[in-house]
Amino acid sequence: MKNLLKTIPLLVALFCFSNIQAQTAPSSSGGNTINQENSFFLSPRAGYDFPFFNNNTPFIDYKGGLELGASADYYWNWFGLGFDFDYIKNQPRSTYDYNNLINPITSTLITGSNLTEDNITRMFYGIGPDYRWYSNSGRFTAELNTRIGLSGIKGGRVMEIGMPGGDTLNFHAGYNFKNKLASKLQVRATYYFNDYIGLNAGVYYIQHFYGQELSENGLSAAYQGIQARNSTMNEYDGILTQRQNACNCDISSVGVFAGITVKIPTKGKKSAIPEDYSLIVTARDKFTKEVLPNTDVAVKNLAGEVIATGTTNNYGVVVFNNIKPDDYTIDGILNEVALDPSSAAKSEFIVNQTLQKEVIYSDEDFILQGNAVVCNTTEGIPGVKVKLQNKSEGVQKSTMTDKTGKYIFHVKQNKTYTLSGKKDKYFSQVETIETSDFDRNTTLFVKLEICMEKVDCGEALNLRDIQYDLDKFYLRNEAKIELDRLVLFMKDYPAITVELSSHTDSQGSDSYNMSLSQQRADAAVDYMVSQGIARTRLTGRGYGETQLLNNCANGVNCSKSQHQINRRTEMKVICPN
Repeated sequence: MKNLLKTIPLLVALFCFSNIQAQTAPSSSGGNTINQENSFFLSPRAGYDFPFFNNNTPFIDYKGGLELGASADYYWNWFGLGFDFDYIKNQPRSTYDYNNLINPITSTLITGSNLTEDNITRMFYGIGPDYRWYSNSGRFTAELNTRIGLSGIKGGRVMEIGMPGGDTLNFHAGYNFKNKLASKLQVRATYYFNDYIGLNAGVYYIQHFYGQELSENGLSAAYQGIQARNSTMNEYDGILTQRQNACNCDISSVGVFAGITVKIPTKGKKSAIPEDYSLIVTARDKFTKEVLPNTDVAVKNLAGEVIATGTTNNYGVVVFNNIKPDDYTIDGILNEVALDPSSAAKSEFIVNQTLQKEVIYSDEDFILQGNAVVCNTTEGIPGVKVKLQNKSEGVQKSTMTDKTGKYIFHVKQNKTYTLSGKKDKYFSQVETIETSDFDRNTTLFVKLEICMEKVDCGEALNLRDIQYDLDKFYLRNEAKIELDRLVLFMKDYPAITVELSSHTDSQGSDSYNMSLSQQRADAAVDYMVSQGIARTRLTGRGYGETQLLNNCANGVNCSKSQHQINRRTEMKVICPN
């Protein structure tokens, strides 16, 4: 009973494992009909068995032998019920060492023995559930077979008589019982050559519970040895060893086998299982090896006709199901750039399996991706005309942002570009990008965001970086860059006029600051005129210290950085009536 309880956890663990494996099998809506319909299978086999006799006979070993058997299984998809029969032959072997032993009665040296060793025949028959996993094609299956049943064992008598003298050296009465409880676990793999014939191979474990030994002539099931003297040591070292009660011990064995499996068609209408062919196409960059989402893919036959189209997902993959096997070319396009095509031969398609192909992006340009957003937010601006200027070659191109504010360009290696956006009532930053900062072997996509500020008629907008040194009105270099942004804005919208308003801090007299701020406004106007903006479209006005941005008024102790905030120039759009 203890051995039975030990076996139960193993049965449960293997059941859970096999159940998990079985549930990974393809559904009955696809795959080959070999294993997916309800079917009956007959599997004769032959193998070799390795026994383990727990009978406490220290001078008897048991050799492996022939195993013949058969399984009959009926499957409902991944679950089934089966019956097993096994016929097993094993051979006992006496290992009693009589060398240098002297019979204590006759004082004669034991020089040999008469030995008889009867073969053991074991039989098992049991029933139990089956679990299996099978490949998409149905050609390969892996099974777990669990059985509970009855067994019988006969034979195994061993008798060894010492010569001369005729004393018993080693003895075991053997077995002769039937209909004892037994269990079996078996793992089997089968490959099917066609819809009906397959070759199988596997391993098994059999446990015979309560293997009752025989008794003979009033002796116990076994005894070993005689009281004998070692001739080389001249002392007694043999003792009489006799068990009065036969052992009721478990017997087990493991084995390996191979055989054939025959599918026997069942009567009735077979379920119609369609054959399916699938094609997976992956778009990938040649240099970085990264996958490419949003790539348009087209499958064409040799006549150039488009058979199927699709767009790769976030993993760079597009799947074409139910595609007819044929010779195809596979084209890909990413952002108007053609990828290196691939091809698929008719012979590569396998029923109910997926053929995988790649199209390669080998263009050496970078892909510049970005968003036009409202400054200081993540809000995308749709309908922005984004202008890209190649400063190295003097070439300009443009595109429109989509409904989320996204744009895309192709940019060459080792070039300088500027980007700006154009949309009514928005004032765009001008961004510069050096593609020499990137390595095409590690980077394909370059990200760049364009910030655009909302402009309302008559409302002041602070021009960043247009600040002045104390008591100075000349323009810093960074101020000229910012004014260039305003120049671009006014060229894009020739109907508007702009007021440039300059301000000072509170240091110095009010009259002096008023005069200084006017000089700063005039300097900004003069620079923009020099860049091609008509003076009639510009108004320069100084406000002195009358519009401070903080509380640093006369008599307030403030730091240099706090005063710097007030030394600024702003622009105010004056829209046409």
